[in-house]
Amino acid sequence: MSAEQRTKFTQGLSRGLLLLLAVVAGFMVSNIYYGQPLLERMGTELGTSMASIGWIVASSQAGYLLGLVLLVPLGDMVDRRILISVQVAASAVGAVAVALASSQAALLVAFAVLGLASSVVQTIVAYTAASSRPDQRGGNIGTVTAGVVSGLILARTVAGGMTELWGWRSVYVFAAAAAVILSLSVLRALPREHASRGKAHYWRAVSSVAVLTRSHPVFRTRALITMLLFASFGVLWSGMSLLLSGPAWNLPPGIVGLFGLAGLVGILAASKAGAAADRGWGQRVTGMSLAALLGSWLALSLGSWSLLWFIAGIVVLDAAVQAIHVSSQTMIVAGAEEPASSIIGSYMVFYSVGSAIGAAAVAPVFSALGWTGASVLGAVFALLAVAVWWTDRLRLRGAGARLVRSSQPAGAE
Repeated sequence: MSAEQRTKFTQGLSRGLLLLLAVVAGFMVSNIYYGQPLLERMGTELGTSMASIGWIVASSQAGYLLGLVLLVPLGDMVDRRILISVQVAASAVGAVAVALASSQAALLVAFAVLGLASSVVQTIVAYTAASSRPDQRGGNIGTVTAGVVSGLILARTVAGGMTELWGWRSVYVFAAAAAVILSLSVLRALPREHASRGKAHYWRAVSSVAVLTRSHPVFRTRALITMLLFASFGVLWSGMSLLLSGPAWNLPPGIVGLFGLAGLVGILAASKAGAAADRGWGQRVTGMSLAALLGSWLALSLGSWSLLWFIAGIVVLDAAVQAIHVSSQTMIVAGAEEPASSIIGSYMVFYSVGSAIGAAAVAPVFSALGWTGASVLGAVFALLAVAVWWTDRLRLRGAGARLVRSSQPAGAE
């Protein structure tokens, strides 16, 4: 480690730089979520059936997944300042392609490109983790994640409002302009890095998702929980516009987007969860949040006839998801030997897979069984996450009991 890197590690991130990283992460994650309240409007204009409309959002998650596997590991080999700036600029290209798309196929490809570039969010998280002091890592990750939560929530509100005024394509013109400005800001503000380079290192990083899943119990458990967590999350946020824009409520995109504001509570949960994980309370936060996630679907299932219960469910679900998400990231990075970009990128592969599964599954389920069926689907994903967490708790208790027995003298009772 160079003297410059040691100084950076000791000092940690400044508040101004941390704020910039949170803002950039929030804007970039918005690219994945702008389309959710607009699904029906885009589907109608392009002649897409309800059963297949979920693939519009799923294609951006597929691109995001590809970026996690192929681009995020580059953060351990090249100057992250350049990598982040280039990816943010590339997202402008993807956003312009979405704005100009004239067919369903063109839109799917454009969303995939936009998702690929937007995977820069996890390079930002990895940069934050690697540049923070150990006693501040969870809190700093929580701050950046709060920016991410703000972006994915406000994205729906902004997209809905702009669609009402200027049409859904205007949203992506705005996204492209914001990306150009933020790319230049990152290039100007972030310090230069001197990272190691090497082809072999890169391919080890690309394969790290398989290695970590096989050999790292904490990573494996947290990754599986995350996949199921965001599948449940995707069911809500991709299915919400189908419910609220459909016959039950007939709400315009501008009003549908406002429902995203109910999830702002998740910002507070994200920052608090990071601080709790720094104190070693990650498992406790996870257990309570999973119980809340499962309970939130009881309230959400009433959304066909009560918007108040639906809003309450959104608040609880978003807070639970973000609390678990930040706790998991903090736990897998703490004490790990692998580079931060490899760990965070590998972990977020499961996030992307889960989000894509939820987005793709909810449309056909909603088409066949309505919002009740979609609610059951979301609750099933939440219940499976509880099962994974509980199984891991039993494993840890068993390992602890074996350790106690092995430390006792021979013949002890």
